[in-house]
Amino acid sequence: MAKQPRLRAIPLGGLGEIGRNMMALEYDENIVVIDAGLMFPEEEMLGVDLVLPDVTYLQERKEKVLGFLLTHGHEDHVGALPYILPKVSAPIYGSRLTLGFIKNRLKEHKLVEQVDLREIKA
Repeated sequence: MAKQPRLRAIPLGGLGEIGRNMMALEYDENIVVIDAGLMFPEEEMLGVDLVLPDVTYLQERKEKVLGFLLTHGHEDHVGALPYILPKVSAPIYGSRLTLGFIKNRLKEHKLVEQVDLREIKA
């Protein structure tokens, strides 16, 4: 009997902390990433401007990543995208408002022309 693929939820940030929200859902040979947030440093993190999720897992499987699904436009859910997309490029899905926030952020990083933004209509 063939082995059935399993759905795996891989937290890449955001569990047990406020910020850095990022979860990879992997099924068979496909990965969908939910959110890509950053976290602002704690007071004791001197010299640190931003805390980003560890995307090594995604970099090692970047050909499997189908896209990023964004829940909303807050920095703790989308702020890491400009730092992640050069490493793991995939379409970005979100509402019109969320994609508007992202588009402005990507313009600041000169990435907007390199990214595939796809609106989800609710």
